Amino acid sequence: MTTTNELKHLEGEGWRQTVQRLGGYLAGMIMPNIGAIIAWGLLTALFIPTGWLPNKELATMVSPMITVLLPVLIAYTGGRMVHGQRGAVIGAVAVMGVIVGTDVPMFLGAMIIGPLSAYVLKLLDVQSEKIKREGFEMLIDNFTLGILGLLMAIIGFKGVGPIVKALTTAAGNGVDFLVSHSLLPIASVFVEPAKVLFLNNAINHGVLSPLAISEAATKGKSILFMVETNPGPGLGILIAYFMFGPKSLRPTVPGAMIIHFLGGIHEIYFPYILMKPKLILAAIAGGASGLATGIVLHAGLVATPSPGSIFAYLAVTPKGGYVSVLLDVLVATLVSFGVAAVLLGFGRGSDDLAEDEEATENAGV
Repeated sequence: MTTTNELKHLEGEGWRQTVQRLGGYLAGMIMPNIGAIIAWGLLTALFIPTGWLPNKELATMVSPMITVLLPVLIAYTGGRMVHGQRGAVIGAVAVMGVIVGTDVPMFLGAMIIGPLSAYVLKLLDVQSEKIKREGFEMLIDNFTLGILGLLMAIIGFKGVGPIVKALTTAAGNGVDFLVSHSLLPIASVFVEPAKVLFLNNAINHGVLSPLAISEAATKGKSILFMVETNPGPGLGILIAYFMFGPKSLRPTVPGAMIIHFLGGIHEIYFPYILMKPKLILAAIAGGASGLATGIVLHAGLVATPSPGSIFAYLAVTPKGGYVSVLLDVLVATLVSFGVAAVLLGFGRGSDDLAEDEEATENAGV
């Protein structure tokens, strides 16, 4: 989730700040609709043939929700962020071209066409204000939105949809290669450092979740939901900090554990790694080991666990998948804890208060 602390890191220029702002914007489109995504996940977990309460009639809602409802909600929200209610409406209109033009869930397409359509409408509205005549405002506004909405829907149908489908297919093939060759744990080498730089929203909402949702729609679950959201690596590092970290910081750790593991706000543990950057190795080791465990045990979730708490994990775990999912999290926790404990020297040198205070001040904790 995007927090106040994270927003402070969105200021400034440079590639990292640009990607952070992109991640924050993607989160702004996704997070208001998490409830709808969870509703789809629960519907899938309950009523598909392999669900808890198989129901062929109710299961017919699964496909329309993921292919139509969720992309429309995302495009609507993205358009509203750019140009208020008019932007929301044109975003919802334009995304229909993307939806109809492809046969895969168009989350990425919705993230593009919704804000883009709203931005074009915003520019057009600025120009139309110069030529409006009294009494014709509503007529001009409605026809402007309607005509532009139709054009953007056509652009979505002919351009955005096919392009995004090609990109999604290519990315999916890359992930499939990692999965089929048992190499998916390698993704942790890139994902975990990026998370600590507050790029977690860009990674999860912009790349992994759309691919995972497409896979879950066909296979009933996806381990890709667990690549970035696994609370295990962060929990292991916090436990190591509590036992072996600087003594001046240990009293802050229990609260961070609760917020992270039970509340699902992963950003809470990022500053602890930034204070001692070598601990990123513990996060990578934990994430990779968790994914390796998940692959061996065929673990997977039916929807994005958001926020990434253990309760959210259990809520979107498919029938019969609790053992594999919990072992995935447990292994990630134990491995990250073990590596972090070694890197922290098992508490040796933790009495150096001057060093502790300097680290605390530099990290802003």
